[in-house]
Amino acid sequence: MQTTNAQTQSNAGGRELGAADLAVLLALVRGGSLAAAAQLAAVDASTVFRTVQRAERALGQRLFERSRRGYRATELGQRLAEHAERIEVELEAARSAAALREGAVGGLVRISTTDTLLNGLLLPSLRALCLAHPHLRLEINARNELANLTQRETDVALRATVRPPPHLVGRHLGPIRSAVYIARDLAPRRRQGFDLAGAPWLAVDDALPEHPSVRWRRRHLPRVEPAVRLSGVQAVFDAVRVGLGVGIAPVFLGNACKDVVAVTPPLAECETQLWLLTHPESRHLRRIQAVAAHVAQTVALA
Repeated sequence: MQTTNAQTQSNAGGRELGAADLAVLLALVRGGSLAAAAQLAAVDASTVFRTVQRAERALGQRLFERSRRGYRATELGQRLAEHAERIEVELEAARSAAALREGAVGGLVRISTTDTLLNGLLLPSLRALCLAHPHLRLEINARNELANLTQRETDVALRATVRPPPHLVGRHLGPIRSAVYIARDLAPRRRQGFDLAGAPWLAVDDALPEHPSVRWRRRHLPRVEPAVRLSGVQAVFDAVRVGLGVGIAPVFLGNACKDVVAVTPPLAECETQLWLLTHPESRHLRRIQAVAAHVAQTVALA
């Protein structure tokens, strides 16, 4: 591994910048503050501070710009962090290989998705994976923001998006279709001509102002003001299911729930795409390959 910048002789004490120092610098790039970096690197904040000072004296250049907002890596600091990420990946791969029998898969894989995809698609697919690989550990984070694979906040991301970030490796899993749903016991006998404008609407809140369902309602029902706003698509679907009103939800959720019925066909303007995303440098790790391949094969879109 090329470490021209990483293995630099200290001007002050003749001490080389080593892997442990790089791990601390990487933690500061990821955390953005001494306290956050200390937690990530499992050291105290003073150790992080001294490591940065020592590295900057050794290199004769700043690695971080300090401000009230915290620490932001300079160009050199970012390059060193990239070296540190490669070392981290290789070390983890070596530990996993040493701990497992030949052909076994183990270690931690962090998965990022949304609550809707988690409940409707991901969780039902994971039992077989866990049974097949008992040494595998999963950490799942469901949130609306796209987790940062570049800074290793996650290893695998399952996301609904039309255009995935170009710096990630993506596998297209198919289209996600959505329709307007209502609780079955409130559904009209004849769905044709159902008065959408006169129904109480359930919608995502202002945290998702450009969600396809929001754009569709604003275009087709501009005078409708939602009766209830909720924090996400899963919450909208749950509210529909208990009879609070009508709302737009993915077809894969509706098809799996006998308590709701669609009052429209799939809405073309709300269609998006399901992508499985990984980082190009870590996607070859056996544990990440196993998780990504399993999810791609077992997630079933209606």
